[in-house]
Order: sequence, then C-alpha cells, then structure tokens
Amino acid sequence: MAFSFGSTAGTAANQGTGFSLGTFTPKTTASGFGFGAATTTASTGFGGLFGAAQNKGFGFNTGFGATATNTGLGAGLGTGLGFGFNTQQQQQQSGLGGLFSQPVQNNAQSNHLINTASALSAPTLLGDERDAILAKWNQLQAFWGTGKGYFHNNIPPVEFTQENPFCRFKAVGFSCIPNNKDEDGLVAFVFNKKESDLRAQQQQLVESLHKVLGGNQTLTVNVEGVKTMPDDQTEVVIYVVERSPNGTSRRVPATTLHNYFEQANVKANLQQLGVTLIMARTELSPAQIKQLLQNPPAGVDPIIWEQAKVDNPDPEKLIPVPMVGFKELLRRLKVQDQMTKQHQSRLDIISEDISELQKNQATTMAKIAQYKRKLMELSHRVLQVLIKQEIQRKSGFAIQAEEEQLRVQLDTIQSELNAPTQFKGRLNELMSQIRMQNHFGAVRSEEKYYVDGDLLREIKQHLKQQQEGLSHLIGIIKDDLEDIKLIEHGLNDNIHIRGGMFS
Repeated sequence: MAFSFGSTAGTAANQGTGFSLGTFTPKTTASGFGFGAATTTASTGFGGLFGAAQNKGFGFNTGFGATATNTGLGAGLGTGLGFGFNTQQQQQQSGLGGLFSQPVQNNAQSNHLINTASALSAPTLLGDERDAILAKWNQLQAFWGTGKGYFHNNIPPVEFTQENPFCRFKAVGFSCIPNNKDEDGLVAFVFNKKESDLRAQQQQLVESLHKVLGGNQTLTVNVEGVKTMPDDQTEVVIYVVERSPNGTSRRVPATTLHNYFEQANVKANLQQLGVTLIMARTELSPAQIKQLLQNPPAGVDPIIWEQAKVDNPDPEKLIPVPMVGFKELLRRLKVQDQMTKQHQSRLDIISEDISELQKNQATTMAKIAQYKRKLMELSHRVLQVLIKQEIQRKSGFAIQAEEEQLRVQLDTIQSELNAPTQFKGRLNELMSQIRMQNHFGAVRSEEKYYVDGDLLREIKQHLKQQQEGLSHLIGIIKDDLEDIKLIEHGLNDNIHIRGGMFS
C-alpha cells in the first residue's frame, strides 16, 4: 500500500517502486490510517534509479490524472498498421484527474479514525487501570508501525502499518526529476536476471519483445541502455519505432507503449521472460510538480515536508521523496551503492583513457623533437647545396659590389671573434670552466636527489598510517596479555579450590 494525494480510479497490475512518477492507470484503495487519503499501487517508477523494487511506503505512484488512449494501438498491434499515426486523446479528469483533490470522507474512514483515536488514547477493553497500559502499548505499536491495537471487546482491533501518521521511522530524501518526454517513447523493464546474462541474450530478448508486440513488421524494438541493479536485477530501457507505409517513422509514445504492456495477457508473457516491473519514462509538467510539492504526502508532517523543500540542494533537478521503514532505506542504500560502483568503474575507464592519452602525448612529443632535429639537418644540407649551386653559377664572373661589401663585413666579424679581449677570450674562458666542471664531476661522483613536495607529503602520510597501525597492534597485544593473565589467575584459583576440596 502506498500513499497518494487523492482518489484515483483504474487498475494496475504492478506496484511502483521508490519515487514513481510515470504515467499510468492506478488502483486505489482506502488507506489504513490516512485521514481520508487514498493509497495507490502503481506500475511505473522514477527513472530506474529509485524505481527498482516494490515500495510499500509512500511512493508517488501517480499518473497525475491523465490517461492516454490511442486509436491505432487497440486494434493495430496485431491486425493493422501497429500503433498508427493517430492522435492521442487525452482524457483529463477534473482537478488533475482527482489525484490531488480532497478525498471524500465516508463512514468507513470516519469509523477508522475514531477507532484509531480510541486505541491510542482511551481503550475500554478491560475496564480498569490496565487500559492505560494498553493505550501506551498501542501508541508504541503505532510509533513502530506494526501490530494491532485492541481497544474494545466488540470492535475489531486497528491494524497499524508504517503508513500511519504516527510511525516514527520516516525520513525524506531527494530523487532526480525525470526529464524524458513522452515522445521519446522510453519504457524500462526490470528483469530478475543478471546483466551479463541479459547482454548475452540481448538479441533473443529483442526478438521476444517484438513477438509480444504482435510481430508486426512495421515495428522495430531498440534497446536504449542496460543497467545493473541491486539483488541481481537488471534494468533494460527500450523504445519502439513505427514505420508508416509512406516511409516516415516515429517513436511510439511511452504512455501508449506502457499501457499496452500493462494488459493482462501481454504482462503474463513479459513475466515469463523474467520481467518484474514495467516503468514509463515520462517527465512531469511544472504544474504537476508544483501541486506535488504543495501537498505533503499522507502521514508526513507538513513541517517536515516544508523543511525538506527548503533543504533541497537543487530544486530544479531534485524533488523530495518520503521514505518509510527500514526496507525502503535499505533499498535506497543498495541503489546508492550500486550507482557508486558504476561511477567508480566509469572513473577507472576514464583514468585508463587518460593514461593512454598521456603515453600517446609523450610519444608524439618525442616524435616532434625527432622531426625538428631532422628538419634542422635537412635545412643545413639544403643550405650547403644552395652554396655550391651559387658558386657554380657565379663561376667566371667578377666580384660584384654587393659581394665585396658582404666580404668586408664577414672579415670584420672574424677579426672581432679572434680578438683576445673580445668574444674569443670569453669563449675560451667558458670552455675552460666547462672542462673544470666535467673534471670535478668525474672526480666527485656525488649525486643529489630532490623529492617532490607532494610525494614527500604522501610518504609522511603513509608512514603515519603505518605508525598508527603499529600502535593499534601493540594495544591489541597488551589487551590480549591482560586477558591471558586473568585466565591464568582464574585457573590457579580453581586449582587451589579443588585442592582444598580433596584435602
């Protein structure tokens, strides 16, 4: 049983999970203690991240009042053009399908409220002071969310569930708001199989789903993604493309496809394939999100709900989700752990790609340096060829004025270089210093090493952890020695006592 915000009508053969916000036709029953709120079981989930298992708690498993019918779907999957390029007729109930309207207070609900209040405050089962103890026991059961509250001899006891507003094991988390459009046609299946098994049989799975759709040749089943889920389950997201006789194609809307899969005979075939849950990936309109946030779920304190909205780290992408009971908390923990493993595996892949790119970069840099040296060598060879060619071309000609000026300039540069006090002296001094450094380097084979600061901090941190580990091990050994001394002392006392008894 899951909490909802009003009365809904319809049927659904599968329960939603976690924060289920897809489009579907729900089934409504009266809640155990909901102050007139109806409860809903749904067949769609939120995105797959928090929609992998059955939710016995609140679960916003609502279609928000919109039920879609398609004139081409009912008769086309097995007989005609499949889903057909026909217009969907949206049948909108008043007040978003009555989902967010106030539930009608009937006699059964009123009696349930009165009985619950009597069980928690003034039971008259025994007629003495023990009724006060019974009231406290009923309150404890209501806080825990389980058990039966006896309060009168002639009236059946009240059944306490975790959905009652007095249950203390409640919290509010946050889930991503779905951003897939209905036109994308994404429908998620949760299989009770491992990911490796499904990937090995992916082609057979696509063919089986095509048979479920009636084997229509105008329909093509495509797999959008496969994702591992907790408890050896796997989520497979698909979409169906329909081709028209004139050559155009389109994706079948998610709500239309989901409604078809929810039919009793079709769902039975899917269950034989291992499907445990079917979810339509559809986004919510701003009006639906606003209405959802304005009305806290049944059984949740409005103050806590308002505080959850204030604490929302990203209101544009996240939405508050009530969590009831430890099972729901455990499920979300498993999903979070699974997502953490997926993120870590993705980071490992990215790290390997970066390492490979770094190796390629080093190889490329080495090749670039090699090509630069080769280019310099080729440039010198070309220059030598040009010099020889120019000499041959000028052979037999008199020296021109420009060449004479160039010769004078070269002679001047040569004389400056050969002058003892100019560049030649400095070059000789530098050459002598280089020889001395090489000589001292050969005599002193001392080498200095420098450790990078980050590496030094890592070494210090590692040594500190080793020291802490040794200290912890020494403490354990000391405790064990004290325990051994106590055992020896006890054994000695027993020996003395037995010796005194036999003496």
